[in-house]
Amino acid sequence: MMADSETEEIAVIGNTDITSAELENNIRNTMVEKEGVSPRKMEITIGEAEKRTGKNSVNMIETYTVYLIETRPEGAGSEGSAAAVPDSLWRRYSDFELLRTFLLITYPYVVVPPLPEKRAEFQWHKLSADNLDPDFVERRRVGLENFLLRVASHPALYNDKIFSLFLTEEKSWREAVLESGFQDKADSRLKSLSAAFRVKNPDKRFTELKHYSDELQAVISQLLRVRARVADRLYGVYKVHGNYGRIFSEWSAIEKEMGDGLQSAGHHMDAYAASVDDILEEEEHYADQLKEYLFYTDAIRAVCKKNELTQYDLETAAQDLSNKKQQKEELITGTVRTFSLKGMTSKLFGQESPEQREARLTLLESNITEGEDTVNRCNTECQEFVKAAWSDVERFKEQKDRDLREALISYAVMQISMCKKGIQVWSNAKECFNKM
Repeated sequence: MMADSETEEIAVIGNTDITSAELENNIRNTMVEKEGVSPRKMEITIGEAEKRTGKNSVNMIETYTVYLIETRPEGAGSEGSAAAVPDSLWRRYSDFELLRTFLLITYPYVVVPPLPEKRAEFQWHKLSADNLDPDFVERRRVGLENFLLRVASHPALYNDKIFSLFLTEEKSWREAVLESGFQDKADSRLKSLSAAFRVKNPDKRFTELKHYSDELQAVISQLLRVRARVADRLYGVYKVHGNYGRIFSEWSAIEKEMGDGLQSAGHHMDAYAASVDDILEEEEHYADQLKEYLFYTDAIRAVCKKNELTQYDLETAAQDLSNKKQQKEELITGTVRTFSLKGMTSKLFGQESPEQREARLTLLESNITEGEDTVNRCNTECQEFVKAAWSDVERFKEQKDRDLREALISYAVMQISMCKKGIQVWSNAKECFNKM
């Protein structure tokens, strides 16, 4: 959509500036709740989507879609309780993008749920790729609602203050999230790339997880492409049955005894041909479930990259401390093990005075103390991140296995139902022919 293009792309891997205290605070979910009502205790729905036209940031007319988010306390309106009028507000897709970017940076140890696709991918050719197409908008509405429910049910995300404001404050929410300063904590792509190549002792679990996410992405992509090709052919097979219907109807007009049977068989074929649109629309629902986990692979890689960054920071701090200790040893013994500018200067212009040497020694001892503190802090942060991240990865794996198993079973059941429908159509046609 044109409307979605106004959002500036933000390079997000994780938050390397997060302190151990902040990490522990996030893990324990101590964010302040809006008016004492947690999103986990709310019923969240996206009731409808609406097309609008307005001016964008560069004063150009654009058409975009907004989605109506409705929330109410859990259990409101149930038997024995008064029906509550839901709070409602409108959000654009770009608002959801900003929320997810905030969550990615603020909770780098979490496999953050993905958004539905911004533009249609893996489409079979009869399906519209227009972002304003009603069918696509409806599927996106379902996907956005699923995203909110995923966040609201997540043990580390549901109690976030910004998420609560997203659900309840239509106008002040964007200002609140920008004022939080979360963008200043985002890692640069260059830094994350450097960490990926220069880290010496990566965690094998996260390395394997990163490889798994790449393989999962490849497998699901291939599956979606095959499904799209099958849908194209299936559409053609069903529509050909419409030709059967037309031919049988034309044939019935020139027959007397066989006419009724041929016409009835033609009606069955027409009904069968017309049913393909609903069938393939249902197929898109299962495709969207697969696409969600296709996009989840990016979230998994973001956690793995953050792990590489924390490990790289720890290794850099340890190397810096080792260098300072070596410099101290060389200063005390007067033996230079490696080439240095200081060593060359001493050879060219003579040794430094005892006072200068003592001052350097004092400075090195102070730097070593600071370096030890830095290494301890980085080590603690790395351990806490690994513990929190792997716990969330395990939670994600259980969710993935359950969801994909149910989706594949449902898809198989639908295919069986389609085959049975085809058998029934030809059985009905056989009965019609028998009566001729």
